[in-house]
Amino acid sequence: MSVEIDVRNDRVYTKTHEWVLVEGDIASVGISDYAQKELGDLVYAEAEPVGSELSKGDVIASVESVKMAEDVYSPVSGEIVEANESIEDAPDQLNSAPYDTWIAKVKLSDPSELDELLKPDDYRKLCEEAQ
Repeated sequence: MSVEIDVRNDRVYTKTHEWVLVEGDIASVGISDYAQKELGDLVYAEAEPVGSELSKGDVIASVESVKMAEDVYSPVSGEIVEANESIEDAPDQLNSAPYDTWIAKVKLSDPSELDELLKPDDYRKLCEEAQ
């Protein structure tokens, strides 16, 4: 059975189902609609603190659902300049509005890393193949 997956065309994606929306030298990072559907109802979420220096692939947040606990990985290198603390009190917003709810904002230290991420059509294909 195929489930309709929402993929936004204004951002890029990772194979581990994070999204990145870039504005200037700041990358907002969140989890995709596919990720939240796979995880199920989220009961816990916490981003790494502001000031954390990340390399691409480092843990940027932890999330837990009734089904599993997962780490969320940073698609880019840089410094966390803003962490969305509202997800700690209301992790379910990552389920109800995955593209409106960012986890952290990262000041990019290597913008060329964005070229390695999946374009929307490629990400859509990845999700379809996984179903």
